[in-house]
Amino acid sequence: MFGTFRVVIAIAAMVMTIAWLAVGASDKKLDSFAKCLSQKKAHMYGVEWCPHCAEQKEMFGSSFQYVNYTDCAIPGTHTETDECKALNIKHTPTWIFSDGQRREGSLPLQELGKLTGCPLR
Repeated sequence: MFGTFRVVIAIAAMVMTIAWLAVGASDKKLDSFAKCLSQKKAHMYGVEWCPHCAEQKEMFGSSFQYVNYTDCAIPGTHTETDECKALNIKHTPTWIFSDGQRREGSLPLQELGKLTGCPLR
């Protein structure tokens, strides 16, 4: 009985290790994609409480740290920042690209790649 338990634990540990390595590889792929978006001057505007913004951030995982991002709320309030007012940000997330093109809503990564020319490998 204890032998079977050890085998099950060993298999579970291997599966978890493989999953962890796969996620790490995925993050590295998204790191270069997010950095490319930033180099191409793509910029996301959002607010902390926006579920669509959270969804967009989750698509990038830890790689979101490399995305040009501005929170449009004054910290601790639901008041829009002057920067976002000046840019006429009405819905979040809003993406603004180097050519002035704007897209509102959570965008698939493939679409972001097409709009910027950044490869999603």
